[in-house]
Amino acid sequence: MTLWLVRHAQPLVAPGVCYGALDVPADADATAKAAQALAAELPQNLFVQVSPLQRCEQLAQCLRGLRPDLAFKIDLRLQEMDFGVWEGVAWGEIPSASMEAWTADFGNHRFGGAESANDVLQRVAQVWDAFRAAGQPAVWITHAGVIRAVNLIAQNQRAVMNAEDWPREAPAFGAWQTLALD
Repeated sequence: MTLWLVRHAQPLVAPGVCYGALDVPADADATAKAAQALAAELPQNLFVQVSPLQRCEQLAQCLRGLRPDLAFKIDLRLQEMDFGVWEGVAWGEIPSASMEAWTADFGNHRFGGAESANDVLQRVAQVWDAFRAAGQPAVWITHAGVIRAVNLIAQNQRAVMNAEDWPREAPAFGAWQTLALD
């Protein structure tokens, strides 16, 4: 059983801006290229769950046009971490005290007042558990933070304490990784 974890294409947001749950579009040409590459790789008749943020929905719409055999469903639990009041703010403009509070209690601190890393892990684990119970290959069109969370969950880690525990690696914009499971 395989899970394809697909990251949306390059978002149209200024470099260095915090944009987790900020609903920004992705570059249309990059989205079309990503959809074409993905369409060529995916097996027939897969279930595709999609983050509700437009940069993911754009990719899903392009893929749907290329692959009508795929079944699509929006899943709110696949959206990126919500950084609350820091959404749309340049990372360099966020007060250092806020960054220090987050790193001091990385797993549980709600950076920006909305969501903690462990909140993200819990909601992504719900989708993961349903995927595992279904026992069918699937595709998730989502975000780097969600993909990082899945990589922890796949290793039976459903909580983090320190920032060092959070994975650094994620697919590039418009790219994906696969997890092959028993």
